Amino acid sequence: MFNPQPHITRVDVGDGRSAWVVDDALHDPLALRQRAIDEQQRFRAAPHNAYPGLEWQMGTDVSGPLADFFLLHLRARLGARRTQSMYSRLSLTTLQPQQLRPLQRLCHRDRFGTGADQTVAACTLYLFDDPALGGTSFWRARRPVTEIDAGIQRWHTMDDAAFTAEMGSPPGYLTESNAHFERTAVVSAAFNRAVFYDGGQFHSSHITQPERLSADPARARLTLNGFFICRRTAA
Repeated sequence: MFNPQPHITRVDVGDGRSAWVVDDALHDPLALRQRAIDEQQRFRAAPHNAYPGLEWQMGTDVSGPLADFFLLHLRARLGARRTQSMYSRLSLTTLQPQQLRPLQRLCHRDRFGTGADQTVAACTLYLFDDPALGGTSFWRARRPVTEIDAGIQRWHTMDDAAFTAEMGSPPGYLTESNAHFERTAVVSAAFNRAVFYDGGQFHSSHITQPERLSADPARARLTLNGFFICRRTAA
């Protein structure tokens, strides 16, 4: 399913961290996109997390090869060792700015309740042709992380009007630095490109043209996302 001899490029995403970009990641990316088109009814809204759209969790036929590819080519690069668990999903970013909840207007970290000896690696594989649908951006906190974490707890309970007043900006996806977060890098989207990164770094879908978003997998911002909970490599 995955390219056994991938071309992997390092990208500096700030604070001494790296993302790893894999072009031509899948042997047959059109087949996976066609599966999303043919089985569109399997996508569901994601109320349990902050993802701004629809998801379809993948089975072992996709997660297994992705886990193997991660083990062979990316795990050590991301400072991780034994994979304890993982899952993957197909995702469609669909929400327009006025539909976003407060936390969907910010960057985020993937932590899954991990401990100090664990790390979360993540990947996004772009399955769409139009790069204007957006890649992935990386961020650093401009305030102490404890203050940011407390803010997230408070922002989660705010209504849209109160959050807009506090942020001082209209509803929309986070694409530019603000008082809380500084953008450190953007990895642009390209068909069949995967980007692997440390999920503990603040990151976000980099969507500057939300009017292009759709729920139709044939023309949507369709991605394969993977999450890997691993033991952290000792310092």
